[in-house]
Amino acid sequence: MIAKTSTPKARLLIVDDSQDICFLISSHFKLRGFSVETATSGNEAMRLIEKDRFEIIVSDIIMPGMKGTELLQKVKKQHPMTHVIMITGYVSLEHLLTCMRFGADTCIFKPMNNFSELDAAVERAIESMERWEEKIIALKGLKEVSTQSLEYIDEPGKEVVEIGTA
Repeated sequence: MIAKTSTPKARLLIVDDSQDICFLISSHFKLRGFSVETATSGNEAMRLIEKDRFEIIVSDIIMPGMKGTELLQKVKKQHPMTHVIMITGYVSLEHLLTCMRFGADTCIFKPMNNFSELDAAVERAIESMERWEEKIIALKGLKEVSTQSLEYIDEPGKEVVEIGTA
């Protein structure tokens, strides 16, 4: 029997100071065809992110050293298209507002009796990535057949960015 080779659905990074939680979540997603790495601290996660590309990061909020919200802020600043899903056992309005302010996709509360909420959050992230990929492919196709230049202004008062020319 020849093993079927398939591309992983997405590269996930699981960040939690509990090795047990890292193992449970990573095992869950590996069984579903994802490529998964784990880190037990925000600093370790940043080292992995510098070496590799991850489409989705699932991170605990409360960890020794670099907090998950600090990791979220750094990731979104350096890799704005990366989806970040926060998890926490310490539910507070402050944590939720911080996650929202720094661009987390969502925040899921521990203990997770099952992975349905986390699965749904990862699926939404993948759907978002696929929509952007479709737009990029469409734009590349438009560029190839376009007879005129498309331009947009990235920010008010900023320079015009040319997207395609004939």
